[in-house]
Amino acid sequence: MRTVRALWGSSHPGPTLVVTALAFALGIATGLEPWRLALLTASVFVGQLSIGISNDALDAERDRAVGRTDKPIARGDVSVRVAWAAALGLLAGALVLSAPLGWRMLGAHALMLGSAWSYNAGLKSTPWSIVPFLVSFGIFPSLATLSAPEPAFTAWWGWVAGAALGAAVHLTNVLPDLDDDARTGVRGLPHRLGARVSAIIAAAGVLGGAVAVLVGAAGGDLAAVSMVSWIFFVAVAAVAVATAWLAIARPPTRTLFRLVMLAALLLAAQMVVSGSAIAA
Repeated sequence: MRTVRALWGSSHPGPTLVVTALAFALGIATGLEPWRLALLTASVFVGQLSIGISNDALDAERDRAVGRTDKPIARGDVSVRVAWAAALGLLAGALVLSAPLGWRMLGAHALMLGSAWSYNAGLKSTPWSIVPFLVSFGIFPSLATLSAPEPAFTAWWGWVAGAALGAAVHLTNVLPDLDDDARTGVRGLPHRLGARVSAIIAAAGVLGGAVAVLVGAAGGDLAAVSMVSWIFFVAVAAVAVATAWLAIARPPTRTLFRLVMLAALLLAAQMVVSGSAIAA
């Protein structure tokens, strides 16, 4: 049980559960049958576990160097070898669970997972660190629509909203760890841009994603936009504008991280309530 707890703690439980819940919500919005919805949710959950554990396994030495006592692998609660075995087993399991949903879903999920693993494996320390997030989150909404009996990729606005969500997650997720990352040689795009610029770009991206969902889901006819969609759009816009204003007017703090994450979650909710129109 100690090993299981350590692996769970290494899987980045918060983001893992949020992404899994989003997949479940998109599956419901797409109208998937129960067995398809269950397989979609399980495959995404297992895949996210593999991403999180592989990330901490690769970062174990860096985490020890900066004294990250919140990291089970760095603390020695579970060995790197066991963590790698779990990560690879979970990766295989995610693909096995995706296979019954069709080769298109399997291929899309493999691309998403491969992109995320490439970030862990080294892209996080390059100016191209944002690319895996654009790719993985861009294709993410299509996992639901490709799991349907008549598989199809999402409409263009689903890709835009997903990529905007991914960009926001990346540009702000590292903000609390900028100093620790600098000490261990990790210099991705947010590190090069700085906290203030990263937060502003993330907020602008989320706002752009919200506009894409609002216009795209209604087929360009704003009169056809539902009241619920308008409410989520206004909420996203308000939080994004507040984030940009704080980033410009005050020194960067963890508040920026929390605000952008709030805007990103609202964007995800906006995408879900528009889900019936998400298939291309």
